[in-house]
Amino acid sequence: MAIYLPERTVTAVDSLTPREVVTELDKYVIGQAKAKRAVAIALRNRIRRQRLSADMAEEVTPKNILMIGPTGVGKTEIARRLARLAQSPFIKVEASKFTEVGYVGRDVESMVRDLVELAVDMVRAEKAEDVKDKARSAGEERLLDLLLPPRAAVAGEDPATAREQAARTRERLREQLREGRLDDRVVEIEVRQAAMPSFEVIAGTSMEEISQNLKDMMGNMFQGGQKARRLKVSDALPHLIAEEQGKLVDMESVGRTAVQRVEQAGIIFIDEIDKIASRDSAGGMGGHGPDVSREGVQRDILPIVEGTTVNTKHGMVKTDHILFIAAGAFHVSKPSDLIPELQGRFPIRVELEPLTRDDFVRILTEPRNALVKQYTALLGTENVTLSFTPGAVNRIADFAARVNDATENIGARRLHTVMERLLDELSFEAPELGERTIAIDEGYVDRMLADIVKNEDLTRYIL
Repeated sequence: MAIYLPERTVTAVDSLTPREVVTELDKYVIGQAKAKRAVAIALRNRIRRQRLSADMAEEVTPKNILMIGPTGVGKTEIARRLARLAQSPFIKVEASKFTEVGYVGRDVESMVRDLVELAVDMVRAEKAEDVKDKARSAGEERLLDLLLPPRAAVAGEDPATAREQAARTRERLREQLREGRLDDRVVEIEVRQAAMPSFEVIAGTSMEEISQNLKDMMGNMFQGGQKARRLKVSDALPHLIAEEQGKLVDMESVGRTAVQRVEQAGIIFIDEIDKIASRDSAGGMGGHGPDVSREGVQRDILPIVEGTTVNTKHGMVKTDHILFIAAGAFHVSKPSDLIPELQGRFPIRVELEPLTRDDFVRILTEPRNALVKQYTALLGTENVTLSFTPGAVNRIADFAARVNDATENIGARRLHTVMERLLDELSFEAPELGERTIAIDEGYVDRMLADIVKNEDLTRYIL
């Protein structure tokens, strides 16, 4: 069996070393060196596997990772940034949303089907980009046909002269179209009406697949017909270009490529896996009550992680070489409370450290998507320039750390709450302030937050 992605050329991603992967992750996630190191090695092993012979590569399976750490320390962000860096199909699912077959809830195989649909969208977008120029030319030609319908022949007129004159007129129109001088002209185009509502109302496990099959079988029956609509040229052109892109993209090829990409480069992040761990030792439930369902979900997830074949609308998908990254806080349960077979499928375990006050200072300022940069950019759109002093950043970090200690520790997510409360007044009044520079210093932070932090009841409800 062919193993790799022949449609993909060697990219900069394929030459990234684990150290370079960690450096890239450092641009978005503060700390957690052990977790970054583990995912960097996993990504490099995937690249190494692609360089092996087909026989050997088939035997090399991903070493799945279990991240253990409290909420808000970067588990999901590390996995998401890794997938973006690797240009891999990536999906995040929550283990607690699945239920054992026979109960009401989502079938665990739906995670693979969802990943395939996401990969199809990725590949379709890539293919559409490849044919963008052809589609634009075809869309322009269709629009010019609407703007300049064929002229009836005039008796005694030389056909060659008429064709030449029509060609010159068409070229003048093309220039005007590209310059935007025809944007307000109105044309009538045929658009497809929306299809009949789909069968999403059917819920459950096996019913989910039945719903998908019904959509496939009856899709053509319920596709809307063509309807004439009058649109401005500026609105009609993008619509025609999209239609032409749809004609030029071979969806069968897209489906095959997407399945192959999922099989060889897919990443599934299973969050809250601790919520389905049986808590025999922790709670003394002894296998009664909801623990039976929890263990059932684990046993349903096991074959997906272990390697099985899942039926999707785009073909059969083997999960043997999909990289699974699981994560959980494990406050009540322990990784050893998972069934042994599932534990064995996550041989690499990394513990993420709780975030400190110094980490909060770095999170506020260092990453490319740092909160201080985000809020400065947001209010900058209203011509309000924010200037955060180092002392203000330290005070924000102090407040966030104190609230996490005094109430529930939600990690870096506390910074979002604190920043929203801090800038609540400015965010509301910004459109009326006009062009202005506002310094956020320690005094401003204390004035906006000190009373809330001092009052424990207010802290619990507001921050």
